[in-house]
Amino acid sequence: MNAKAQDLIVQSDMMDPDRAAALQVALGQGPSLRAGSDLPPFFHQLYFWTPQPASNLGRDGHPKTGGGLVPDLGLPRRMWAGGRLRFSEPLRAGLVAEKRSVLETATQKSGRSGPLGFVTLRHEIWQQDQLCLTEWQDLVYREDPDPKAPLPIAPEARLDETDAQEVEFSSTLLFRYSALTFNGHRIHYDLDYARDVEGYTGLVVHGPLLAQQLMLMATAQIGPLAEFSFRASSPLMHFETATLCRKGNDLWVRGPDGRQCMSAVALPK
Repeated sequence: MNAKAQDLIVQSDMMDPDRAAALQVALGQGPSLRAGSDLPPFFHQLYFWTPQPASNLGRDGHPKTGGGLVPDLGLPRRMWAGGRLRFSEPLRAGLVAEKRSVLETATQKSGRSGPLGFVTLRHEIWQQDQLCLTEWQDLVYREDPDPKAPLPIAPEARLDETDAQEVEFSSTLLFRYSALTFNGHRIHYDLDYARDVEGYTGLVVHGPLLAQQLMLMATAQIGPLAEFSFRASSPLMHFETATLCRKGNDLWVRGPDGRQCMSAVALPK
């Protein structure tokens, strides 16, 4: 159910435990979540779908801008650049939750690669009259790539981690994650589109999927989270093996060539 009042969008969801268990299986875990279970951090990405008819989608499979909270910036490429989360209470599977979303900022700037649009959305998720989660979602919009332009130089990742875990992201996992999050962005499952239109060398691993892996690593090693912030710096392709790294409260994703794909900070409760 969706309702819109001025610049506020409110959605409700039953937080189906089977959907959370399906993500556990997709990530190689046992399906332990049941009705009443506390959901792991960031599993709310599986909920609050906003289905749109094909006529309301852009060429990339995402809903067109200008029809909801995100204004039409005239830029075709959308990327989830990062975000910040504040965890107040655990969300529980099988209970109704309400998501309240607003547009916090929308600006346009000119960068070395051309015009850029920056959008920040703020989401609050409530359950049983308690604020459980506040999330700031940072999106970047840009023009199509110039095939003659040099590729951007990715930053080098740190090498001083105390904990590391290699992970792989098959095309099957990307498809499953897209389905579970109702994400129609074609860069994650349409190789021809990702390569020929958007200029990538393969399918792009979802930024939120990388952030999800880092949050699960942080929770396992430092305990329940109070806050988590992350920033994407270089896309990871589906054929690349990545390394999840941690030192203290700092986490990052290192690509096979040593580049930094994502950095994050986890603050425990």
